[in-house]
Amino acid sequence: MARRERVVRMSVEQPLWRALTAYRVLTMVYAVLIGVFGRHNYERPWVEVAFLSVMCVWTLATLPNVANARSCTRRFLVADLTVALTGILLTPVADLDARSVDGPTLPTIWTAGAVLAYAIKGGWRWAGFASSLVAVANIIERGEPSRDTLHNVLLVWVASIAIGYVVEVARASERTLARALEIEAATRERERLARDIHDSVLQVLAMVQRRGNALGGEAAELGRMAGEQEVALRTLVAGGLTRTSYVSEDESEGAVVRIVEEPDEDTAAGDGDVDLRTLLAPRAGSRVTLSDPGTPVVLPVRAARELAAAVGAALDNVRVHAGERAQAWILVEDWGDEVIVTVRDDGPGIPEGRLDQAEGEGRMGVALSIRGRLRDLGGSAELISVPGQGTEVELKVPRAPRERRGKAGAAK
Repeated sequence: MARRERVVRMSVEQPLWRALTAYRVLTMVYAVLIGVFGRHNYERPWVEVAFLSVMCVWTLATLPNVANARSCTRRFLVADLTVALTGILLTPVADLDARSVDGPTLPTIWTAGAVLAYAIKGGWRWAGFASSLVAVANIIERGEPSRDTLHNVLLVWVASIAIGYVVEVARASERTLARALEIEAATRERERLARDIHDSVLQVLAMVQRRGNALGGEAAELGRMAGEQEVALRTLVAGGLTRTSYVSEDESEGAVVRIVEEPDEDTAAGDGDVDLRTLLAPRAGSRVTLSDPGTPVVLPVRAARELAAAVGAALDNVRVHAGERAQAWILVEDWGDEVIVTVRDDGPGIPEGRLDQAEGEGRMGVALSIRGRLRDLGGSAELISVPGQGTEVELKVPRAPRERRGKAGAAK
């Protein structure tokens, strides 16, 4: 069956780029308004008009450059910071009294946008470098470090470094989360393969071993080899970890997880529903009694198939451990919010501690084929066994919210 690749992107820094884009536009408008209302304070207003015109064109033309980390190149960062520093240094040229009177520079708070771009792109070290250059330009523009100048410089320096540090922490968190998702995907794939192998290959090998030992002769040798392969395969299933995903770190898009997975059968067939009774009916026979409601027990296709497979695994355990002559009963109950299927047999029961011992030996029938399937569906599997009184397995599957809403609508 063909595999598909699902790509999951995670980026907590992308909202910061969107915020920076809005900040640059708003501060551009603010700088223009300050320049318009304060134009009478400039001895050379044409310098102010020329710089603000260049700043507006530059800001609007470079909006795509601050859309994400990939577009925000180092060349752009250098050019953007150069525009900001030029505006600061041109302030005393436009206003001859700028050094004696504390007032805003030509770019005003637009300069902080250039520093924040450094912080988001490269972290706190880049932010410290850019804010230090802005500090030097402000001191040169004032001629001497005044209290207001030092206050503004310190504010930009601390804020930009703090944001840069937050960005670095966020990137590290993304990588950690991506790794956790990778491990979870690999574990789920391993459990799925283990269930399939247990329901098919391991059952066949175990049957060959038993029949070979019973027949004797050359068949016994064949049974011995089948037993060895069964043990090896169980060890591989219990301890192996199939790598089904990998993480790549792309500074432009954040952490990326690519999960290679097999398409579900129900995905290929459509997201429909199925009557669980039709899937359990073939399980009934001379030694298996099926008791179900008189009305359809509708479940999503995947949930119904997994539940039927878990019932099949429970019946396989009855045949293997309780004997060919053991009697089994299947009871299907539809409680609206959940479906409960109970499998009971009249075998000798399971000795206390036997399940833990079997799991330690790599026999994962109950752990994976039954409990694992129900866990993936959000349900549960409870096993009750009393030596000499048989075994009972209760399987519970909750209905999806969509299905419950549909039933509620039909009831109205």
